Amino acid sequence: MLVHLQGSWSPALGRLCMKQLAFLHVPILEYTFAVVALLGLAAVGAVTYFGKWKYLWREWLTTVDHKRIGIMYIIIGLVMLLRGFADAVMIRLQQDMAIGPHSPGYMGAVHGYLTPFHIGQIFSAHGMIMIVFAATPLLVGLMNIIVPIQIGARDMAYPYLNALGLWLTGGGAALVMLSLFIGNFAHGGWYGFLPYFELPYSPGVGVDYWMWAFQLSAIGTSLGSINLIATIVKMRAPGMTWMRLPIFTWASLSTNLIALTSFPVLMVALALVGMDRYLGTHFYTAGMGGNLMLYNDLFWIWGHPEVYFLILPAFGIMSEIIPTFSEKTLFGYATMVIASFAIGGVSWGVWLHHFFTMAAAPSVNSFYSITTMLVGIPTGVKIFNWIFTMYRGRVRFELPMMWALLALSLLIVGGMTGMMNAFASNDYMWHNGIFVVAHFHMMVLVIASSIFGAVEYWFPKLFGFKLEQKWGKWFFWFMVLGTGFVFVPMFILGLAGMTRRLDYIPYTAWGPYLHLEMVGIGLYGAALLFFLAHLYVSLRDRESRRVGADAWGTGRSVEWMTHSPVPSYNFALIPHINARDEWAWRKDNGLTELHPGDYEPIHMPKNTGVPLVLGAFFFTLAFGLTWRIWWLTALSTAAIVIMIIVRSFDTDTDMTIPPNEVERTEKRRSDRASDFIATGVPPYAGGPVGTATAYQRLPEPAGGTGASSGGRL
Repeated sequence: MLVHLQGSWSPALGRLCMKQLAFLHVPILEYTFAVVALLGLAAVGAVTYFGKWKYLWREWLTTVDHKRIGIMYIIIGLVMLLRGFADAVMIRLQQDMAIGPHSPGYMGAVHGYLTPFHIGQIFSAHGMIMIVFAATPLLVGLMNIIVPIQIGARDMAYPYLNALGLWLTGGGAALVMLSLFIGNFAHGGWYGFLPYFELPYSPGVGVDYWMWAFQLSAIGTSLGSINLIATIVKMRAPGMTWMRLPIFTWASLSTNLIALTSFPVLMVALALVGMDRYLGTHFYTAGMGGNLMLYNDLFWIWGHPEVYFLILPAFGIMSEIIPTFSEKTLFGYATMVIASFAIGGVSWGVWLHHFFTMAAAPSVNSFYSITTMLVGIPTGVKIFNWIFTMYRGRVRFELPMMWALLALSLLIVGGMTGMMNAFASNDYMWHNGIFVVAHFHMMVLVIASSIFGAVEYWFPKLFGFKLEQKWGKWFFWFMVLGTGFVFVPMFILGLAGMTRRLDYIPYTAWGPYLHLEMVGIGLYGAALLFFLAHLYVSLRDRESRRVGADAWGTGRSVEWMTHSPVPSYNFALIPHINARDEWAWRKDNGLTELHPGDYEPIHMPKNTGVPLVLGAFFFTLAFGLTWRIWWLTALSTAAIVIMIIVRSFDTDTDMTIPPNEVERTEKRRSDRASDFIATGVPPYAGGPVGTATAYQRLPEPAGGTGASSGGRL
């Protein structure tokens, strides 16, 4: 029996009616909707004008190529990052305007320009977007792109499942964006306050938007984790033993083990929320036999491992960039691997530090204080290994290295303040304060800096040309300045007693620090403009910035062996791996010339539109549930079930690239790379890297079985 809700409801539209169209009633949203609508129309018009709909459908929307799926993950992440940044600007502007009892109010607010109801939604959306729909898709996208190439594979283990995970994530992001204009979003924090998200306290649709968007993202990420784990375990090239895996691949394996075991816990926690709201159960209702702490435990059992799900790939990125631009092998490879899994293991024993003040026994708080501090040991191992990698190396301060060093610096600050938070006695003083906010933003900025470094580092591998340096450095330095102006005052205010989620600032003495934060926000805004200029100039001048296979000249791992940009099949012949830093080993031994021998047919998965359509039906299912539109819910469920069953009978899912087509592609790309060298592209260390994909047929190893396609390099 479904819970009966007060208010209007119709069989056709459920709870949806004209008054729920927020963009018709809220001035800020009117302008926002107009801008979004114009941008959308401009995008549709441009695609139509240039006749790109067939190309878009054939090459992108229906693709199962892990590289293109990764790029689309990154696009989703960047769009949501921009939305999350806009929310952050609105929060800081409200606090800067609402200082003291004499601060004026605008647009119905007593102080500032946002009412408590609206700023509650913004706080909730900002946190959820930045963690779930910005950082997570960006990192999942990078793992999708790089891991198969690093292990010498042609694609992911389950390409269809990979595409489905993408479109489920996209559906969740679309649901969050839609809540901006139709209805409202949750206003109980990104992780949900109990009992605030229960139906009697939040009868609107905001909690439902939050819950179903979370669920879609969780399902998509879980599917992706299965795929990446299977790819790393089963699809490594011959000779790619466990202790020859690149560190980024190790970090990806560790982080996806966390995802596979933690996201189902989140799904259960949210399913119980849904049962309370839709079926009238009381899993979390203290007065009806439920348990308030049950939700907190379930959520943070997912929520704190999620922190390491995000930070471990960032550590992997730093472990790839720093050796490349130090021109040295990574110091302490084995300890780096152990540290990654130690962090992943300890992450399961720290969740209770999120509620040190719940009056647990001293022994309980002591245990979780110790486990929280233990995370610092493997993290410290990584920091020292990166420093020793740079020691006596030929360090080049190019943009990827600059971002990696910024991430390292922020990690030290974030780690030290994290150790301060690990003490329960300290937490009693600044629990729910913005000192904690500043700390975890340091860690989020470690992730962001690593992502920007990864984009600079691997961009030429994907697109065949480098990003330019001048505007990129302006972007970098304004990000550094913005970080200082925003978060140093925030640390100070946290120690002064300022708490989180304030829409009104009672103490005028805090005003100067809040003004400094706005200066930092302005610097971040300028950095965004420099980032856009960075991309524009790079695209405009791309022909003069073309590169060969090893874009930086000092690449070390397998991805630098294949063409830039990478062909759809990644490798014409599967390479045989002889050393941990395979590409560096080949350069040292003069094995970079192209001698591919005979090409053989390459089996690849066919493109399919089923994941996109399934993602669309999952979106309409979530939308129907949010608004209690039961016919849409039933229709979407039936369509999902039917499509899954029909797809299970489809046996025509693969295609074969004939040898002559592979040979033509390889020759065309090799000739183009030779032209780049001949026309003045800077030479690369370690031999004629730019002239070819740098394969070398090597002696058959003892017990070798060759690649699945029959070819080996």
